[in-house]
Amino acid sequence: MSIFEALMLLAFGFAWPTSIYKSLKSKSTKGKSLSFLFIIWLGYISGMLHKIFYSFDFVIFLYLINLLMVSVDIFLYFRNKKIEES
Repeated sequence: MSIFEALMLLAFGFAWPTSIYKSLKSKSTKGKSLSFLFIIWLGYISGMLHKIFYSFDFVIFLYLINLLMVSVDIFLYFRNKKIEES
């Protein structure tokens, strides 16, 4: 287990609720990049796969929590896009 990997995921994890809140409140895609969100999402998937195949430990749960938060932000992006188009 790498304490630095866990700290990195915790730091990123504290940023996602703010991003989600902003998406909920603004009902806008302004300032959001769908490609960026998907790149981050893919990074978390890759980290989880590495944990599953090479070094399984509790840090996988931090990847999962972050992945879920990014998924919520992606969902909100599409919701907000639909709101903007109507």
